[in-house]
Amino acid sequence: MRKPVLDDNSADLQTVVHRMQRVVTILEVLVQQIDIIETMTPMDFLDFRDMLRPASGFQSWQFKMLEAKLGLPFEQRHGQCYYTAQLKPAEVDIIKETEKTDSIIMLINTWLQRMPFITDAALWASYQPIKENEKQVDFFSAYENIYVQGLANAEKNNQDFFKQVFYDTADNTTRQLSPTACRNALFIMLYRGYPMLELPFQLLETLLEIDNQLGSWRYRHINMVQRMIGTRIGTGGSTGAGYLKGAMDKHYIFKEISQLNSFLIDRRDLPKLPKALSEKLSYSF
Repeated sequence: MRKPVLDDNSADLQTVVHRMQRVVTILEVLVQQIDIIETMTPMDFLDFRDMLRPASGFQSWQFKMLEAKLGLPFEQRHGQCYYTAQLKPAEVDIIKETEKTDSIIMLINTWLQRMPFITDAALWASYQPIKENEKQVDFFSAYENIYVQGLANAEKNNQDFFKQVFYDTADNTTRQLSPTACRNALFIMLYRGYPMLELPFQLLETLLEIDNQLGSWRYRHINMVQRMIGTRIGTGGSTGAGYLKGAMDKHYIFKEISQLNSFLIDRRDLPKLPKALSEKLSYSF
């Protein structure tokens, strides 16, 4: 897999979006293949299942390489004991080398952190911040107040979640997107109607669709396994459907992007951007 380019050039960003969309298409085709297998009855499947042993999805080093390159760390994998147990030494080496390179989620984090729209003081020179108790409040603090005021009583815990996602800088080994990256990603989602944010938004949506297709593959696989072999073990020695359920619940790579949807507000409540920033986002120079 070639290393994607993530810089400020729109042509390069377009290339990245297209590459990620191709991954989505490939995964869609993969999911569709289950339709063919499901034309069999369980008895039909048992006629040749023993001939498959010890063949298993655990032998697919390419799929593990894809997961590692996208950003699924070994520490967060379900069933770690199966990870490389059935791979050849040369295949294990390939996986380990892939894990040493920057993953897609790491590159996305670096790219998002570079975005200047919230932090560039020149773009906010004409911004009229909200005053609370005669104290000036910056854009993101003002946005937090709007968000919190719109929460239902049953959602009040989201206020603490908001601070954890967008402000907490404490070391967190399970976190892959920094607070700065999360703030900029949310900004893209909120103001995606501006031309300059269209491609960045497409990229974020495509990453979520990759997770969606991987999840669909696992969900279809679980249903097929339950229908064909019930509670019997898999050909690779796993617990079968039980293992697959655990992987489906845990192996969402871009969940930190998808959880940002928890912090959206109605369009009518969006703070109005200052003229200088609005013009820049509109390609007006």
